[in-house]
Amino acid sequence: MKTILQQLFSHQTLTADEAYQLMGGLAEKRYPEVQVAALLAVLAMRPVTVEEIAGFRRALIERANPIDLSDYAPIDIVGTGGDGKNTFNISTCSCFVVAGAGYRVAKHGNYGATSVSGASTVLERHGVAFSSPPDRLRRSIEQSGVAYLHAPLFHPALAAVGSVRRALQFKTVFNLLGPLVNPCRPACQLLGVANLSQMRLYARIFEHLGLDYAVVNSLDGYDEISLTSEFKVMTRNLEKIYRPAELGLDYAAPKDLFGGKTSDEAAAIFDAVLNGTSTTAQRQCVKANSAMAICTLRPEKSMAEALDEAEESLAGGRALACFKKFVELNQA
Repeated sequence: MKTILQQLFSHQTLTADEAYQLMGGLAEKRYPEVQVAALLAVLAMRPVTVEEIAGFRRALIERANPIDLSDYAPIDIVGTGGDGKNTFNISTCSCFVVAGAGYRVAKHGNYGATSVSGASTVLERHGVAFSSPPDRLRRSIEQSGVAYLHAPLFHPALAAVGSVRRALQFKTVFNLLGPLVNPCRPACQLLGVANLSQMRLYARIFEHLGLDYAVVNSLDGYDEISLTSEFKVMTRNLEKIYRPAELGLDYAAPKDLFGGKTSDEAAAIFDAVLNGTSTTAQRQCVKANSAMAICTLRPEKSMAEALDEAEESLAGGRALACFKKFVELNQA
Protein backbone atom coordinates (compact mmCIF):
# COMPACT_ATOMS: atom_id res chain seq x y z
CA MET A 1 0.00 0.00 0.00
CA LYS A 2 2.87 2.39 0.77
CA THR A 3 4.14 2.08 -2.80
CA ILE A 4 0.65 2.62 -4.24
CA LEU A 5 0.12 5.71 -2.11
CA GLN A 6 3.44 7.21 -3.17
CA GLN A 7 2.50 6.52 -6.78
CA LEU A 8 -0.84 8.27 -6.39
CA PHE A 9 0.66 11.19 -4.44
CA SER A 10 2.95 11.66 -7.46
CA HIS A 11 -0.13 12.14 -9.70
CA GLN A 12 0.25 8.76 -11.37
CA THR A 13 -2.68 6.50 -12.18
CA LEU A 14 -3.14 2.77 -11.68
CA THR A 15 -3.33 0.11 -14.33
CA ALA A 16 -6.40 -2.12 -14.31
CA ASP A 17 -4.33 -4.92 -12.79
CA GLU A 18 -2.91 -2.68 -10.06
CA ALA A 19 -6.42 -1.49 -9.22
CA TYR A 20 -7.64 -5.10 -9.15
CA GLN A 21 -4.89 -6.15 -6.73
CA LEU A 22 -5.45 -3.09 -4.57
CA MET A 23 -9.20 -3.69 -4.26
CA GLY A 24 -8.50 -7.30 -3.38
CA GLY A 25 -6.32 -6.12 -0.52
CA LEU A 26 -9.02 -3.73 0.69
CA ALA A 27 -11.65 -6.47 0.59
CA GLU A 28 -9.41 -8.78 2.61
CA LYS A 29 -8.55 -6.09 5.18
CA ARG A 30 -4.83 -6.31 4.51
CA TYR A 31 -4.20 -2.58 5.11
CA PRO A 32 -4.45 -0.35 8.20
CA GLU A 33 -7.53 1.85 8.22
CA VAL A 34 -5.43 5.02 8.21
CA GLN A 35 -3.86 3.93 4.90
CA VAL A 36 -7.30 3.06 3.50
CA ALA A 37 -8.52 6.53 4.43
CA ALA A 38 -5.50 8.10 2.72
CA LEU A 39 -6.14 6.03 -0.40
CA LEU A 40 -9.81 7.00 -0.63
CA ALA A 41 -8.94 10.64 -0.05
CA VAL A 42 -6.29 10.82 -2.78
CA LEU A 43 -8.58 9.03 -5.26
CA ALA A 44 -11.33 11.56 -4.48
CA MET A 45 -9.03 14.46 -5.37
CA ARG A 46 -8.87 13.71 -9.09
CA PRO A 47 -10.94 11.90 -11.76
CA VAL A 48 -10.77 8.13 -11.58
CA THR A 49 -9.73 6.51 -14.87
CA VAL A 50 -11.62 3.85 -16.81
CA GLU A 51 -8.73 1.43 -16.23
CA GLU A 52 -8.91 1.98 -12.47
CA ILE A 53 -12.69 1.53 -12.36
CA ALA A 54 -12.44 -1.62 -14.47
CA GLY A 55 -9.87 -3.14 -12.11
CA PHE A 56 -11.77 -2.19 -8.96
CA ARG A 57 -15.02 -3.53 -10.43
CA ARG A 58 -13.50 -6.87 -11.43
CA ALA A 59 -12.20 -7.44 -7.91
CA LEU A 60 -15.60 -6.70 -6.36
CA ILE A 61 -17.57 -8.75 -8.88
CA GLU A 62 -15.30 -11.76 -8.37
CA ARG A 63 -15.91 -11.58 -4.61
CA ALA A 64 -19.67 -11.09 -4.87
CA ASN A 65 -22.05 -13.91 -4.06
CA PRO A 66 -22.87 -15.17 -7.56
CA ILE A 67 -26.32 -15.22 -9.14
CA ASP A 68 -27.03 -16.04 -12.78
CA LEU A 69 -30.15 -14.48 -14.29
CA SER A 70 -28.83 -14.28 -17.84
CA ASP A 71 -31.62 -16.56 -19.11
CA TYR A 72 -34.01 -13.66 -18.60
CA ALA A 73 -31.88 -11.02 -20.39
CA PRO A 74 -32.77 -8.44 -17.73
CA ILE A 75 -32.01 -4.75 -17.48
CA ASP A 76 -30.85 -2.89 -14.37
CA ILE A 77 -32.36 0.56 -13.84
CA VAL A 78 -30.44 2.69 -11.37
CA GLY A 79 -29.19 6.18 -10.56
CA THR A 80 -25.85 7.05 -9.05
CA GLY A 81 -27.47 9.10 -6.29
CA GLY A 82 -25.75 12.07 -4.78
CA ASP A 83 -27.63 14.69 -6.78
CA GLY A 84 -29.04 16.18 -3.58
CA LYS A 85 -32.56 16.41 -5.02
CA ASN A 86 -34.32 13.93 -2.68
CA THR A 87 -36.74 12.74 -5.36
CA PHE A 88 -39.23 9.95 -4.83
CA ASN A 89 -38.25 6.42 -5.93
CA ILE A 90 -38.42 7.06 -9.68
CA SER A 91 -36.10 4.32 -10.95
CA THR A 92 -37.56 1.70 -8.60
CA CYS A 93 -41.09 2.55 -9.71
CA SER A 94 -39.95 2.39 -13.32
CA CYS A 95 -38.78 -1.19 -12.78
CA PHE A 96 -42.34 -2.35 -12.30
CA VAL A 97 -43.63 -0.32 -15.24
CA VAL A 98 -41.02 -1.97 -17.45
CA ALA A 99 -41.96 -5.39 -16.03
CA GLY A 100 -45.62 -4.62 -16.70
CA ALA A 101 -44.69 -3.94 -20.32
CA GLY A 102 -43.37 -7.49 -20.60
CA TYR A 103 -39.64 -7.10 -19.94
CA ARG A 104 -37.44 -8.45 -17.12
CA VAL A 105 -35.59 -6.33 -14.57
CA ALA A 106 -32.79 -7.30 -12.16
CA LYS A 107 -32.35 -4.27 -9.94
CA HIS A 108 -29.33 -3.90 -7.67
CA GLY A 109 -29.93 -1.42 -4.85
CA ASN A 110 -29.52 -0.36 -1.27
CA TYR A 111 -30.88 2.01 1.36
CA GLY A 112 -30.78 5.72 0.57
CA ALA A 113 -27.50 7.50 1.18
CA THR A 114 -28.42 11.03 0.09
CA SER A 115 -32.22 10.77 -0.03
CA VAL A 116 -34.94 9.85 2.45
CA SER A 117 -35.84 6.66 0.64
CA GLY A 118 -33.54 4.39 -1.36
CA ALA A 119 -34.77 1.39 -3.33
CA SER A 120 -34.33 -0.95 -0.36
CA THR A 121 -36.11 1.56 1.87
CA VAL A 122 -39.30 1.74 -0.19
CA LEU A 123 -39.45 -2.01 -0.82
CA GLU A 124 -38.87 -2.84 2.85
CA ARG A 125 -41.58 -0.33 3.71
CA HIS A 126 -43.98 -2.57 1.74
CA GLY A 127 -43.02 -5.69 3.69
CA VAL A 128 -40.38 -7.04 1.31
CA ALA A 129 -37.74 -9.24 2.94
CA PHE A 130 -34.46 -9.27 1.03
CA SER A 131 -32.92 -12.61 0.18
CA SER A 132 -30.13 -14.05 -1.93
CA PRO A 133 -30.98 -17.72 -2.69
CA PRO A 134 -30.94 -18.09 -6.49
CA ASP A 135 -34.18 -20.10 -6.58
CA ARG A 136 -36.10 -17.30 -4.86
CA LEU A 137 -34.67 -14.64 -7.16
CA ARG A 138 -35.41 -16.71 -10.26
CA ARG A 139 -38.97 -17.31 -9.11
CA SER A 140 -39.39 -13.58 -8.49
CA ILE A 141 -38.18 -12.54 -11.95
CA GLU A 142 -40.19 -15.30 -13.64
CA GLN A 143 -43.48 -14.53 -11.94
CA SER A 144 -43.34 -10.78 -11.31
CA GLY A 145 -40.80 -9.64 -13.91
CA VAL A 146 -38.49 -8.19 -11.25
CA ALA A 147 -35.69 -9.59 -9.09
CA TYR A 148 -34.23 -7.31 -6.44
CA LEU A 149 -30.63 -7.76 -5.33
CA HIS A 150 -30.07 -5.99 -2.02
CA ALA A 151 -26.40 -5.00 -2.20
CA PRO A 152 -25.26 -5.93 1.34
CA LEU A 153 -26.37 -9.54 0.80
CA PHE A 154 -24.16 -9.93 -2.26
CA HIS A 155 -21.05 -7.88 -1.51
CA PRO A 156 -19.39 -8.96 1.75
CA ALA A 157 -16.19 -7.29 0.52
CA LEU A 158 -17.77 -3.87 0.92
CA ALA A 159 -18.17 -4.40 4.65
CA ALA A 160 -14.38 -4.33 4.94
CA VAL A 161 -14.27 -0.60 4.18
CA GLY A 162 -17.62 0.37 5.65
CA SER A 163 -16.30 1.94 8.86
CA VAL A 164 -13.72 4.04 6.99
CA ARG A 165 -16.29 5.27 4.48
CA ARG A 166 -18.68 6.26 7.26
CA ALA A 167 -15.94 8.10 9.13
CA LEU A 168 -14.78 10.04 6.05
CA GLN A 169 -18.27 11.38 5.30
CA PHE A 170 -17.53 12.25 1.68
CA LYS A 171 -18.18 10.43 -1.58
CA THR A 172 -15.47 7.96 -2.53
CA VAL A 173 -14.68 5.71 -5.48
CA PHE A 174 -17.14 3.21 -4.02
CA ASN A 175 -19.99 5.57 -4.86
CA LEU A 176 -18.93 5.38 -8.50
CA LEU A 177 -18.65 1.59 -8.33
CA GLY A 178 -22.11 0.98 -6.86
CA PRO A 179 -24.00 1.07 -10.18
CA LEU A 180 -21.40 -1.19 -11.83
CA VAL A 181 -21.33 -4.17 -9.51
CA ASN A 182 -24.75 -5.79 -9.93
CA PRO A 183 -23.81 -9.40 -9.03
CA CYS A 184 -25.94 -10.92 -11.80
CA ARG A 185 -23.93 -8.89 -14.34
CA PRO A 186 -26.82 -7.82 -16.58
CA ALA A 187 -25.84 -7.16 -20.17
CA CYS A 188 -28.12 -4.11 -20.34
CA GLN A 189 -28.33 -1.09 -18.05
CA LEU A 190 -30.07 2.27 -17.79
CA LEU A 191 -28.01 4.55 -15.56
CA GLY A 192 -28.89 8.05 -14.39
CA VAL A 193 -26.00 10.36 -13.47
CA ALA A 194 -25.88 13.76 -11.82
CA ASN A 195 -23.56 15.57 -14.25
CA LEU A 196 -22.05 15.36 -17.71
CA SER A 197 -18.55 14.41 -16.56
CA GLN A 198 -20.01 11.32 -14.90
CA MET A 199 -21.95 10.63 -18.09
CA ARG A 200 -18.78 10.56 -20.16
CA LEU A 201 -16.96 8.39 -17.61
CA TYR A 202 -19.71 5.78 -17.39
CA ALA A 203 -20.23 5.71 -21.16
CA ARG A 204 -16.54 4.91 -21.59
CA ILE A 205 -16.76 2.24 -18.87
CA PHE A 206 -19.80 0.58 -20.45
CA GLU A 207 -18.05 0.59 -23.82
CA HIS A 208 -14.99 -0.98 -22.19
CA LEU A 209 -17.18 -3.66 -20.58
CA GLY A 210 -19.08 -4.33 -23.81
CA LEU A 211 -22.52 -3.70 -22.31
CA ASP A 212 -25.67 -2.32 -23.90
CA TYR A 213 -26.47 0.87 -22.07
CA ALA A 214 -28.08 4.26 -21.87
CA VAL A 215 -26.72 6.94 -19.57
CA VAL A 216 -29.08 9.83 -18.85
CA ASN A 217 -28.73 13.19 -17.15
CA SER A 218 -31.16 16.03 -16.72
CA LEU A 219 -29.16 19.14 -17.47
CA ASP A 220 -30.23 20.87 -14.26
CA GLY A 221 -28.48 18.18 -12.21
CA TYR A 222 -30.90 15.29 -11.67
CA ASP A 223 -29.56 11.74 -11.94
CA GLU A 224 -32.60 10.62 -13.93
CA ILE A 225 -35.00 11.98 -16.53
CA SER A 226 -36.72 14.49 -14.28
CA LEU A 227 -38.52 16.53 -16.98
CA THR A 228 -37.51 19.63 -15.01
CA SER A 229 -35.20 20.57 -17.88
CA GLU A 230 -33.81 19.22 -21.10
CA PHE A 231 -32.06 15.89 -20.64
CA LYS A 232 -29.16 14.22 -22.38
CA VAL A 233 -28.85 10.57 -23.38
CA MET A 234 -25.74 8.63 -24.40
CA THR A 235 -25.89 5.09 -25.81
CA ARG A 236 -23.68 3.02 -28.08
CA ASN A 237 -25.22 4.67 -31.12
CA LEU A 238 -26.73 7.91 -29.87
CA GLU A 239 -25.82 11.13 -28.13
CA LYS A 240 -28.82 13.42 -27.98
CA ILE A 241 -30.47 16.16 -25.95
CA TYR A 242 -34.25 15.87 -25.62
CA ARG A 243 -36.79 18.50 -24.69
CA PRO A 244 -39.82 17.10 -22.81
CA ALA A 245 -42.19 18.84 -25.22
CA GLU A 246 -40.86 16.98 -28.24
CA LEU A 247 -41.90 13.74 -26.52
CA GLY A 248 -45.36 15.08 -25.73
CA LEU A 249 -44.48 15.48 -22.05
CA ASP A 250 -44.87 18.51 -19.79
CA TYR A 251 -42.07 20.26 -17.95
CA ALA A 252 -42.09 19.49 -14.23
CA ALA A 253 -41.14 21.69 -11.31
CA PRO A 254 -38.63 20.40 -8.74
CA LYS A 255 -41.30 20.44 -6.05
CA ASP A 256 -43.36 18.00 -8.13
CA LEU A 257 -40.72 15.28 -7.72
CA PHE A 258 -39.81 15.84 -4.07
CA GLY A 259 -39.81 12.55 -2.20
CA GLY A 260 -41.07 13.91 1.10
CA LYS A 261 -39.50 14.24 4.52
CA THR A 262 -40.05 10.63 5.62
CA SER A 263 -39.93 7.19 4.06
CA ASP A 264 -43.69 6.94 4.60
CA GLU A 265 -44.23 9.98 2.39
CA ALA A 266 -41.93 8.58 -0.30
CA ALA A 267 -43.77 5.24 -0.22
CA ALA A 268 -47.11 7.02 -0.59
CA ILE A 269 -45.93 8.71 -3.81
CA PHE A 270 -44.59 5.38 -5.11
CA ASP A 271 -47.98 3.78 -4.47
CA ALA A 272 -49.86 6.68 -6.03
CA VAL A 273 -47.96 6.35 -9.32
CA LEU A 274 -48.69 2.63 -9.60
CA ASN A 275 -52.31 3.11 -8.52
CA GLY A 276 -52.94 5.91 -11.00
CA THR A 277 -53.61 8.57 -8.36
CA SER A 278 -50.32 10.50 -8.56
CA THR A 279 -49.82 13.94 -10.03
CA THR A 280 -49.28 14.26 -13.76
CA ALA A 281 -45.65 15.25 -13.21
CA GLN A 282 -44.90 12.20 -11.07
CA ARG A 283 -46.56 9.85 -13.58
CA GLN A 284 -44.87 11.39 -16.61
CA CYS A 285 -41.47 11.28 -14.96
CA VAL A 286 -41.81 7.54 -14.28
CA LYS A 287 -43.12 7.00 -17.82
CA ALA A 288 -40.14 8.79 -19.35
CA ASN A 289 -37.59 6.74 -17.42
CA SER A 290 -39.48 3.51 -18.13
CA ALA A 291 -39.59 4.34 -21.83
CA MET A 292 -35.85 4.98 -21.91
CA ALA A 293 -35.28 1.58 -20.27
CA ILE A 294 -37.45 -0.06 -22.93
CA CYS A 295 -35.47 1.69 -25.66
CA THR A 296 -32.25 0.48 -24.05
CA LEU A 297 -33.49 -3.09 -24.19
CA ARG A 298 -35.04 -2.65 -27.65
CA PRO A 299 -33.06 0.06 -29.48
CA GLU A 300 -35.14 -0.44 -32.61
CA LYS A 301 -38.09 1.16 -30.81
CA SER A 302 -38.68 4.90 -30.83
CA MET A 303 -39.24 6.84 -27.62
CA ALA A 304 -42.84 7.44 -28.77
CA GLU A 305 -43.44 3.69 -29.04
CA ALA A 306 -41.78 3.05 -25.70
CA LEU A 307 -43.81 5.80 -24.01
CA ASP A 308 -46.97 4.14 -25.31
CA GLU A 309 -45.86 0.81 -23.83
CA ALA A 310 -45.12 2.47 -20.48
CA GLU A 311 -48.52 4.19 -20.51
CA GLU A 312 -50.28 0.91 -21.26
CA SER A 313 -48.41 -0.77 -18.39
CA LEU A 314 -49.55 1.92 -15.97
CA ALA A 315 -53.06 2.56 -17.26
CA GLY A 316 -53.85 -1.12 -17.71
CA GLY A 317 -52.80 -1.94 -14.15
CA ARG A 318 -50.06 -4.30 -15.26
CA ALA A 319 -47.30 -2.37 -13.46
CA LEU A 320 -49.32 -2.49 -10.23
CA ALA A 321 -50.01 -6.21 -10.72
CA CYS A 322 -46.28 -6.88 -11.15
CA PHE A 323 -45.52 -4.98 -7.97
CA LYS A 324 -48.20 -6.81 -5.98
CA LYS A 325 -46.90 -10.15 -7.22
CA PHE A 326 -43.33 -9.11 -6.39
CA VAL A 327 -44.32 -8.23 -2.81
CA GLU A 328 -46.23 -11.50 -2.45
CA LEU A 329 -43.23 -13.51 -3.61
CA ASN A 330 -40.75 -11.65 -1.44
CA GLN A 331 -42.45 -11.64 1.94
CA ALA A 332 -40.48 -12.86 4.95
